[in-house]
Amino acid sequence: MAGDGIQRRHFLHGAATAGVIGLTSTTTGAQETTTDGDGGDGQQLSLRVGTSAGGTRDVGLAVERAVSQHSDALDYSTIESPGYIGTIFRMAQGQFNAGITDNNSLTKAMDDRGRFSEQSVDQVPYYGFYAFPYSIYVVARDGTDIETFDDLAGANVYPAEPGYSTRATTLDVWSQEPTADVFEQMNLQNMGVDSAPGAMEEGRIDAAIAYGTPGVRYTGWVREFASRVDVHYVEPTDALIESAESYDGAGTSRTAYDDWSMDQDIGTDEVFTWDLQVNYTFNPAASEDAVYELCRVVDEHNETVNEAEEQFNDFESVSEMHASAIERLPVHPGAAQYYKDNDAWNDDLQVGE
Repeated sequence: MAGDGIQRRHFLHGAATAGVIGLTSTTTGAQETTTDGDGGDGQQLSLRVGTSAGGTRDVGLAVERAVSQHSDALDYSTIESPGYIGTIFRMAQGQFNAGITDNNSLTKAMDDRGRFSEQSVDQVPYYGFYAFPYSIYVVARDGTDIETFDDLAGANVYPAEPGYSTRATTLDVWSQEPTADVFEQMNLQNMGVDSAPGAMEEGRIDAAIAYGTPGVRYTGWVREFASRVDVHYVEPTDALIESAESYDGAGTSRTAYDDWSMDQDIGTDEVFTWDLQVNYTFNPAASEDAVYELCRVVDEHNETVNEAEEQFNDFESVSEMHASAIERLPVHPGAAQYYKDNDAWNDDLQVGE
């Protein structure tokens, strides 16, 4: 089933084409005919971008600000959406023609895993460009004698609040071979993130994930427990590294701890992370010109986005814009054309139709 997931989707093929285009013209407004604007042939380009709450919304609003300042051709609007998975569902329903979501949710949608095993979608959005990572690793309370990943067997482990994408990605990595044996012995804690710092302080949580965007900041509840509890780095085993590197819904990285400190010594100079890679994605029927123009703004005015929200990636080259692309997910033709025009295309990727 997993192997043919991409083939089973309707990426603007056959009968699905008419339905998607119809939704686009009436609901998502991919490209509206007007008497002004710079979209070419009297067309004003438009993207309605589904964006979940928190840091993701902040990133989306920063991109919207850059578009408003640096494009006369593109009308960009941020639309509230219930999380990354909800964004995929709503894009498939034609509620908007662009959205911010993550590679793990996208691969699950292609394979009918997780939430998509209960309700599949007829189309998975095309890849556009990399927005930001949530990089994840594990820390343990001082005094727990937890030193390596193997020591988490039998411990009370908090992998974030149920429903969080960082939790889902973490459990997906841990639950496969060769780390499944350790994972199955963990006592997973299921409380909300507002309760977790207190539970760590009281000794009810032995270890927890720490995550955020390297070089920028940790997420709020992680900053809170780091300010209240002394913690130390849980060293990854070879098995954990293998699991993380083999899971196609996540990336991996190594980051100098000095560049991303919790304001306490956790006993390491470098952290190994598995990364929730968050991307801009587009409905297959979204205007190629609109997607191309958004890529241009994000590339040429990257500093404008970063001034408003530093969590957004700071690209040093155009090729870094598709650093999170995966081979099995097509790239929207508007984005692909921008990469090709800037000599930054990767021939291992495929262009959507």
